[in-house]
Amino acid sequence: SFPSDEGWPFAKYLGACGRMVAVNYVGEELWSYFNAPWEKRVDLAWQLMEIAEQLTNNDFEFALYLLDVSFDNFAVGPRDGKVIIVDAENVLVADKRLIRQNKPENWDVWYESKFDDCDKEACLSFSKEILCARVTVDHNYYAVCQNLLSRHATWRGTSGGLLHDPPSEIAKDGRLEALLDECANPKKRYGRFQAAKELRGYLAQLSHNA
Repeated sequence: SFPSDEGWPFAKYLGACGRMVAVNYVGEELWSYFNAPWEKRVDLAWQLMEIAEQLTNNDFEFALYLLDVSFDNFAVGPRDGKVIIVDAENVLVADKRLIRQNKPENWDVWYESKFDDCDKEACLSFSKEILCARVTVDHNYYAVCQNLLSRHATWRGTSGGLLHDPPSEIAKDGRLEALLDECANPKKRYGRFQAAKELRGYLAQLSHNA
């Protein structure tokens, strides 16, 4: 339904046999880039935020919410360096046109995902009912910031997320840490929406993708 040929960030679907699905091999998991040079990690972080945006807001009016976000569910193309979702088993698809048409209760109230400070790896809190009943939702930004980019991200015994140990001038400036914190665990109402937007711009600047 969302083919890679049309720009969707999924592995190319090759076919299926019963319950088995074949997709193309993309490259190494995102996890193998955890200690890559800073410039590379910034570029990957920017791509992850762009994916979160594309799956949330697109011309097709479908919101695709990632319910399982970890370093093993994304891979990076060895030649083009492109980030692709390789495990799309847990994706919820919401039809925004239908939500606008049916107008369930609070359908037009912006929905903010609750930060989940659990002790396990790759935690996400969400309500499928709410994701399917609201037009404006920050779930994908929350999932990527909390589980992959910010200091709250823990995976295989590591902490600090993909953007750990930034160069001293960036650490000193404090903007990156503030945006990541607000994106993962917002202090202001609707703070995550704004932080995610600013973070995308800032990462684009840092990675020269602007």
